[in-house]
Amino acid sequence: MAWIEIVDEPEASGRLSELYARMVDPDYGRVDTILRIHSLHPEGLRAHYELYREVMTGTPTLRKVDREMIALVVSVINECHY
Repeated sequence: MAWIEIVDEPEASGRLSELYARMVDPDYGRVDTILRIHSLHPEGLRAHYELYREVMTGTPTLRKVDREMIALVVSVINECHY
């Protein structure tokens, strides 16, 4: 299993803290892990967030949980172990 070092919200400072403030999921009150894995490279995080936001809001008739389930099924089918 892979292990990726991340900076959690309470430890974030500077640019990372600014980005995290924009990325807090209003339903869960935290930044999603899939985004926090980029915390050591804030500009990579910003780019991933822009893509993630578009994908997760591009179909307003689907709830976030439904999109997450679709992503899970696709990952299983593709044998992605992330």
